[in-house]
Amino acid sequence: MPQVRHWLRKSLIVFTLAIALGLIAAHTSLLQPDELRLDRALQNDTRTGWLNTVMLGVSNIVSPVGGLVILALWCGWLLLRCHRPVDAVSTFLVVAVGWNSAEIAKLIVARNRPPAVYSLDPEIGSNSFPSGHVAFTVSAVIAAYFLARGTRWQRPTALGGAAAVALIAFSRLYIGAHYPIDVLGSVLVSGSAIICLTGVWHAWLLPRLHLVPFLDRFGSVGPPVAAGLGTQDDVLAAAAQDVREPLPGHPADSRTSQPLTP
Repeated sequence: MPQVRHWLRKSLIVFTLAIALGLIAAHTSLLQPDELRLDRALQNDTRTGWLNTVMLGVSNIVSPVGGLVILALWCGWLLLRCHRPVDAVSTFLVVAVGWNSAEIAKLIVARNRPPAVYSLDPEIGSNSFPSGHVAFTVSAVIAAYFLARGTRWQRPTALGGAAAVALIAFSRLYIGAHYPIDVLGSVLVSGSAIICLTGVWHAWLLPRLHLVPFLDRFGSVGPPVAAGLGTQDDVLAAAAQDVREPLPGHPADSRTSQPLTP
């Protein structure tokens, strides 16, 4: 998980912007009429029988139940198959925090759903902003990108993830479950929560991860990392460098520089 400078300030700014956008969309007439017209135009121009089935299926993949199954299988694979407990914990937290932040925003904004008469899968209630389906997808894509950073999979993950977010956002508008601002708000809300998490992870969680007793049974948790010393990888690299390089004025260890003689 990367470190983000000024993480608290940035997360609060983005979250505040998202909530302000949601409140304007939900409780004024500045945006909602145009959003509803856009929804109807999209539905009238693109809806067909086979595409209805496809979009409903796509949406169901990242439903609350589908999201929980995906997250459990993913973290279980990292923990049990790959023996990467730190990645398993960080992936779980990124997805869980980013996804559930949408529920907090829903309670604050309390936006009514689009008219059920236009929906393929009618939903009622004041929980339209932001979209939970899109929030899960955004969070999962960010978690996957964090895992792929610095590898040859970084760019494909970013491009594939952007396509996945666009597909889920389109499906929610196509079905008639959300307004356009709802899917945009998911990106902002989940993004702000994950920015905050990166700061909490490096300042408090990662340095104490070794205290969780069962994690080291699945793989290396690594040495404790003090706050301000960088990521765990930074500390490990520095430790390896210290071992390889002798102190100034001291010769290299004779046990590694000279062969043993009888």
